[in-house]
Amino acid sequence: MISLNLFYIMAKSTSDLRELSVDELATRRRELKEEALNLRVQKESGQLENPSRLRVIRREVARIETLLTEKRNAEVSA
Repeated sequence: MISLNLFYIMAKSTSDLRELSVDELATRRRELKEEALNLRVQKESGQLENPSRLRVIRREVARIETLLTEKRNAEVSA
């Protein structure tokens, strides 16, 4: 289960995410996807307090996936 502290972590900016390694980005993506799952369950049970958090998480996951793709393509072309 995800700690409550993760719920309150603000979305990192793209420049902050660029400084992370591939492993760190993959870990962050996994944590965010787990949080999104928990929020979707809360939404279905009517207990979701902050619905906009789902949108923030989706966008941060998309940023991370874009950066992972960029880093993997850079490794292949190098």
